[in-house]
Amino acid sequence: MPTLTGTESVTSPVASTGATRQELPYRLRQQSLLGEFGRTALQTRDIGQILQRATQLCAQGLETPFAKVLEYMPEEKRLLVSAGVGWAPETIGQISLGVDLESPAGYAFHTGQIVISNHLQEETRFRTPKLLLEHGIKRAINVLIARGGEGHLPFGVLEVDSADSGQFDLADADFLAGFAGLLGIAIERQHADAELQKALEHQAMLTREMSHRVKNSLASVVGLLRVQSRSAQSEEVQNALKDAASRITTIAQVHDHLWRSTRIGFVDIADFAGELCRKLQETLAYKIDCKFDHLMIPADKAIPLGLLINELVTNAAKHAYSDKSGEIQVAGAGRGADLHVVVADQGVGLPADFDMDQPRASLGFKVIKSLLAQLNGRIAVSSNEPKGTTIQLDVPLD
Repeated sequence: MPTLTGTESVTSPVASTGATRQELPYRLRQQSLLGEFGRTALQTRDIGQILQRATQLCAQGLETPFAKVLEYMPEEKRLLVSAGVGWAPETIGQISLGVDLESPAGYAFHTGQIVISNHLQEETRFRTPKLLLEHGIKRAINVLIARGGEGHLPFGVLEVDSADSGQFDLADADFLAGFAGLLGIAIERQHADAELQKALEHQAMLTREMSHRVKNSLASVVGLLRVQSRSAQSEEVQNALKDAASRITTIAQVHDHLWRSTRIGFVDIADFAGELCRKLQETLAYKIDCKFDHLMIPADKAIPLGLLINELVTNAAKHAYSDKSGEIQVAGAGRGADLHVVVADQGVGLPADFDMDQPRASLGFKVIKSLLAQLNGRIAVSSNEPKGTTIQLDVPLD
């Protein structure tokens, strides 16, 4: 906040104002306006609105129609009227003032001292800017709007002007300095927000680029596996290569959703599972009915979960139906802190000796068990009535 001591402020002689106004209500109103602005500065992110509101309240507090914020423009080395009240409509954002020491605002900007001038028409210390002459301004206070941090130029100057012949005093300057201090904090906060947003956007760009490249690399691997599958002599090898390609495709789809997601590192399980089922539908003869609630889940959960859904649907397609017709239902919804997933069919059902806890030699079943352990999930397998199988998964999302 600018200093306000006998040796560090520049003032013209100040007369007592007690005869022209009731001092206590006047000062109490100033404190109330300062508190109101403090709340506004904390709750509002638009710096333009904050600057404009500051000029309105400062003018009210000093009982004058004129106030303005002069923002320093480094390239032009001038002070631009960036907010204000009482001035001609074309003033805001158009008119600028010199920043030299011979002007009241320029002196305040360069020295950090508060400048009070109650008799501009008789002023010998400074020249009166043309803007003030055109509006008949007779007195003014200028206070520096500083910014925090070393090496930062001040933001500019907060100025209140009046066309009457009253007096601004040091208490008025204190009031204005309070506004300038709050403005400096609000401006620094906006600067910090902008830097943080810039960093987040850069991080998001890197994440999108990384996910896109991984997806393309995985797509190349899938292509190679499919070529090898077509040239393999053994049907067992062909099926194994096709299954591997399908699993890698699932991982690639997660990365595709990652760079398109509005939330970095998360995917919408409804969009992801829906696309996964559509891709599986292209390679399977059975109808796949997929219904998932919209729920954002972390990528480190989405990848194994997608692989798990891929295995269960593929397994149902291989074993549930003896012919090429039938339907596989896939659904998911939030249930407390878990994601509850159901994969069901109306096929031949479970073998009579089926035991979930018994080890099996098939790679698919081993993959399912491994993915469940990775997700810390739970699985339940049951027979449908009158026929078919239902597999239920509960995956914690914490």
